[in-house]
This record gives sequence, C-alpha cells and structure tokens, in this order.
Amino acid sequence: MSTQRRIISTENAPAAVGPYSQAVRIKDLVYTAGQIPLDPATGSMVSGPIEVQTRQVLKNLSAVLEAADSSLDRVVKMTVFMIDLGEFQQMNAVYAEFFPNTPPARSAVEVSALPLGAMIEMEAVAVCG
Repeated sequence: MSTQRRIISTENAPAAVGPYSQAVRIKDLVYTAGQIPLDPATGSMVSGPIEVQTRQVLKNLSAVLEAADSSLDRVVKMTVFMIDLGEFQQMNAVYAEFFPNTPPARSAVEVSALPLGAMIEMEAVAVCG
C-alpha cells in the first residue's frame, strides 16, 4: 500500500475552521483533527450541557472516520480536551454509549479554552480498511 498521505474530507462533519484537514490517512491509519461540537449542517456550535456537546463531537468524529474507511469501533487512541474536568463523569457516560465493548486507549486533559468557546474537543487515531 502507498505511504502517501491522503487528505480526508467530508461534508458530514464540520468544515475545518483553520488551515488544517479533517483527517489524514497514511497506510492503514487515520489521524483525525480535533472535533468540536459544531453542527455540520449549520456550522454553528450546538448549545447545551457537556452531554450534548460530547454527543455531537462523537458524531462528527464518526463521520470523519467513515470518510476514511474506518469507524469508531476501530479507534485505537482517543484524546479528550475539556475546559472543566469536573464534568468528566457526564462526558464519560456519553462516551461509554459510543464505545460499549472494547474502548480505545484514551487520555483526557483539562485546558483553559477551546476553539469557538467549545466545552470539549476530541481527536482520534484509528485503523482503516
């Protein structure tokens, strides 16, 4: 298989809000950009608590992974960025709905701010094909 990078783009996830790609695939791995809780249809931030924002982020990640011939069940590493780790349990409950059986490795860190005022951002590395 070619070692060339392939840029992944889909209209089913929010367009990049800067000079980056939604994801890059190299061989059988895809590396996603961080996804925030933007509605891909409107480009607007979803309103609501951390549970609502987490669900939108995971839907966005799922769409990007599908465009790369992958899926959430093929994720090997997730990184979660939150502005308030005090909401970790609420985020984790929604996260568990999307990874019910064999969840990937994961890191979660608190940050001072995220793009466009998001409460949460997630990025993933997944196997393709």
